[in-house]
Amino acid sequence: MKYTLLAVLFILTLCGMTGHFLKDTSKMEIQEAQTVYQFIVKDLQGNDFDFSSLRGKKIMVVNTASKCGLTPQYKGLQELYDSYKDKGFVIVGFPSNDFLWQEPGSADEIAAFCKLNYGVTFPMLEKIKVKGKNKHPVYTFLTEKGKNGFQDSKVKWNFQKYLIDREGYLKKVIPPKTVPHDLEIISWIEEE
Repeated sequence: MKYTLLAVLFILTLCGMTGHFLKDTSKMEIQEAQTVYQFIVKDLQGNDFDFSSLRGKKIMVVNTASKCGLTPQYKGLQELYDSYKDKGFVIVGFPSNDFLWQEPGSADEIAAFCKLNYGVTFPMLEKIKVKGKNKHPVYTFLTEKGKNGFQDSKVKWNFQKYLIDREGYLKKVIPPKTVPHDLEIISWIEEE
């Protein structure tokens, strides 16, 4: 019996099938949580933005839109960024046209709108899909517990906020209508 098992394993090894066999059994194992540092995306100017450059900082990722009832949150986001950017905190905005076509502009139009109307200086990245089958990999990470190790979530609307700790792990999901200077967000930023 022992020799039969060894012979089968030997034959599988020769046939290159052990990798396939092991892959199938690994599905039963609990996956280790990933971090946001694995992602390199484009910013609104088409330059690479490497999340690993944010190591050691607390990060808020927020999906944005220029023609939404919540668009004035840009002002609060910029104020929050100004208050805490020198204390290891950064906001990263992802424009998205997923909710009632409220972000129809091009990258140049979005950048101009943010700068002109709200003086946005925090990183604004490329316009992406935050839901559905073409969801961007960053948002797959943010919304799937199997990737982030924290919880499953759905992006409910524009200006949903994801809070990521100094090690790159997702720690909180904040609903869209919660304003940037909400006590829950401020407390999280200020805690060590």
